[in-house]
Amino acid sequence: MAGLMSRTSTVIKAWISKLLDRAEDPSVTLDYSYEKQREMLQNVKKGVAEVVTAKKRLELQTQKLEVEIPKLEQQARQALAAGREDLARAALERKAFAQQQLQGLDQQIAGLEAQQEKLVASEKRLATKVESFRSQKEVIKAQYSAAEAQVRITEAATGIGEEMADTGLAIQRAQDKTEQMQARAAAVDELVEAGTLEDFSGGTELDRELAALQTGSQVDDELARLKGELGPGERKELEEEKQ
Repeated sequence: MAGLMSRTSTVIKAWISKLLDRAEDPSVTLDYSYEKQREMLQNVKKGVAEVVTAKKRLELQTQKLEVEIPKLEQQARQALAAGREDLARAALERKAFAQQQLQGLDQQIAGLEAQQEKLVASEKRLATKVESFRSQKEVIKAQYSAAEAQVRITEAATGIGEEMADTGLAIQRAQDKTEQMQARAAAVDELVEAGTLEDFSGGTELDRELAALQTGSQVDDELARLKGELGPGERKELEEEKQ
């Protein structure tokens, strides 16, 4: 029982290995890897776009402040000319706050520009790698397809392919069964001829010969009896009919 279980386990493992080998198609694996790399590249491009968008928003705010600062200074001048020092002070305070905002925006824009440059450089390197991988995977897929076709052709030509192997096994089984049946028929005939076995009519060869002798003797006795029962006239008529 242990030996049977061990052989069964080996067969099951062999089939599982065979199925996994079929499922692991290099073309599918390479295409999947390529798509994942393309997704990474798209994410980097998306990051670059987001950084550029944020930088553009800050640049718009900077442009507004650059327009507002001279305007506030002009308002302060007008307020002083009108004798409204309080309004002039308020305008100058707003100007100072706008200048601080402008300085902070310039720093943020500079940081975004540095980040953008890094992302763009990363995007270029990744794009180069993705394109190189794409070319390499197509070459590998073509080589694999050619090798697979060559294997199938060779297996078919040499008869070691799965289908040819199955066909060869079927032919071998048919030949073995035919030889067994021929040997069995020859053995039965030999035994029947030797009188060891009975044929379909029943009895051995010796029985059949004895039965034939008995039948012949019985027929002779019946014939003699009938001749004795016939009268002279009837025997004469029968002899004339025979002539």
